[in-house]
Amino acid sequence: MWKQKTISLKKRSAGCYLVTDEIVSQVPELREFKVGMANIFLQHTSAALTLNENWDTDVRADMKDALDGLAPRDDDEHRKGKPGLYRHDDEGPDDMPAHIKSSLIGASLNIPVKDGALGLGTWQGIWLCEFRDRAHSRRVVVTIQGE
Repeated sequence: MWKQKTISLKKRSAGCYLVTDEIVSQVPELREFKVGMANIFLQHTSAALTLNENWDTDVRADMKDALDGLAPRDDDEHRKGKPGLYRHDDEGPDDMPAHIKSSLIGASLNIPVKDGALGLGTWQGIWLCEFRDRAHSRRVVVTIQGE
């Protein structure tokens, strides 16, 4: 059996957010599967999905800080008189860093389904990593296959 559904996540500005419950609540079809796989695909190039710590919010803040260090903003405050870091800046100083971070983290997850639920580990949760300053609503396609 296959099921597919496109859902929307609420608007969020830059940061890492635990969205497991938000996704699961919008996909009640998950309960129909005893065993299977769920592919969760984010339809955007300036945000990402990852599995990580679901309890301590400091982990999400530290992850945001680490990613900002890997792909820093490109604005006057950060340039300090130097030429720009990136050629692509059509949507502002957070544009290209968002694309870099999205490519580093990724746009999809494959998670086992067991007894009508996602087969996550004890401390695992689905994170939305939003890399744009302005809050965006994000679309996610959830495809489940199994029995």
